[in-house]
Parts: sequence; structure tokens; C-alpha cells
Amino acid sequence: MPSNVSPERIAGHDVLFVMAAEAEYGPALRARISPLMTGVGPVESAVVLAAYLARIKNLPDLVVSLGSAGSARLPQGAVFQAGSVAYRDMDASALGFPRGQTPFLDLPPVVHLPLRLPDVPVASLSTGADIVSGPAAYARIAEDMVDMESWAVLRACQHFRLPMIGLRGISDGAAELSHIGDWTQYLHHIDQRLAATLDGLEDGLRGGMLSASATPRPA
Repeated sequence: MPSNVSPERIAGHDVLFVMAAEAEYGPALRARISPLMTGVGPVESAVVLAAYLARIKNLPDLVVSLGSAGSARLPQGAVFQAGSVAYRDMDASALGFPRGQTPFLDLPPVVHLPLRLPDVPVASLSTGADIVSGPAAYARIAEDMVDMESWAVLRACQHFRLPMIGLRGISDGAAELSHIGDWTQYLHHIDQRLAATLDGLEDGLRGGMLSASATPRPA
């Protein structure tokens, strides 16, 4: 686990940035932030973030999860903030639970995120351990965009009662994926646009965004 990552002071608040893959961490973001890199997928991101939060002396005021996402509906290269997050891997419907709901956990299948950055469009987000590709796969998902980490980051944040913002740039989804280059082709645009979006984060924090938000529910 990285030992030299610390929350960053922005507008009087300590903010921890969380990313999954080095390929998403381009020069524009490198000039602005030093994120905790978790690795890809819900298991890696949950384990690394939870272990990090348990280890540090002072918890951050806010966690920002950022990176790429797929979408068959949203424009490639554009950046969105997650208005809600769902966990598409969970399916206990054979036992009578709604699909997406974790059995015996007091949490709905879709969790709404109350924080909003100014002037950043909002979209719904689905997290899972699979790479979604092709019209048939996207047709099975109700949410606007898909990633592999945000639900896990949210659950770690809830455990430590921390608010979270999810920012995602759309890297793929308009066409079927055939190789890794289909994912990476827009990452340099997303890097620049995510970095620019962080100006809105500073404005929101200065405007009292955190003080106006509800306290996250515990795990």
C-alpha cells in the first residue's frame, strides 16, 4: 500500500483522491493531485481504501473517487458526477431479495450521493467486476454509466462515515471493445477534463458544500 499519500488541503478541507489505474492518471491530474491508487475492481479498491483509512491518524473531510467509465448513452470523453451508485454484481434474487441489494444489509440497491459540484452534469453509475461491452450488455444495466470501483469506495467511506463524490470521464461504450486500446484512446482527454473539473470542487468547498450535506450512514 502507498505510504506517502496524504489527503490534500483544499479550501480549508482535507480531501482524499482515489483512483484505480495508472493509465487514468495523466499529466493534467499529476500536476494537481496525488491520489491513493487502489488497483482495479471492487475488491482491490475496497481493501486498499479501507486499510488506508484505518491506518491514517486523521481522516479526510471528503473522498473523491475519479477515473474513467463506460457508457452507451453518454458522449465519449465527457465528464459526469455520479448522482447515484448501484452494485450490479449482487444478485440474491433467488432468495427473494431485489437484484442489487446485499442480503441483511440495511442499504438499498441504489444509493444516492447528496453532494453536487457546480456546473458538472449528473449521471447514474453502476459498479461491477466485469468489463461491460456491447449493446446487449449495456441494455441489461439501468444506470447511465459503468465502472469497477465506485460502489466499493462508497462502502468504505460509509464505514468511516465520510462523504464521497464520484467523478467519471466516459472512455468507451459507443462501440464493442476488442482490445485495451479501445479503453485508453480517450484517457488523455478525460485526464484534462477531470483536472479542469477539480476547479469546481474548490468552488463547492468554499461555498459550504460539505456543511450542507447529510452525514453518511454507517456501515
